[in-house]
Amino acid sequence: MKRNAIVPYILIMVLGLGLIFFLGIKGIGDSKEIAKEQDGGTQEETVAFEPEEFANTTCITCHGENLEGAGAPSLHGTGLSEDEIADILVNGTDGGMPGGLVNPENVEEMAAWIAELK
Repeated sequence: MKRNAIVPYILIMVLGLGLIFFLGIKGIGDSKEIAKEQDGGTQEETVAFEPEEFANTTCITCHGENLEGAGAPSLHGTGLSEDEIADILVNGTDGGMPGGLVNPENVEEMAAWIAELK
């Protein structure tokens, strides 16, 4: 009993072409959603700014794990007003603090959070 060796290859080819066809149709159906994501997404996808989370991912590298000072001064009990802290966040300092680490729309919220640290 001899089998034809070409049959498995034809089945694989038909399966591959079928997948390409159906995935192409799916892509056409999703094209509007993909274009919307590339244009900036939706409001539902916007994540709220969390000052503590931002500090724990960005500020701890210089200010230490508890923000109590390491290579940079402690952020607890700075004695600075929210406006002074906001100015430092935007413009930086001569001592090495770079400006612009916090997005401009989040500066006030971050300054208020730092001012509240005791």
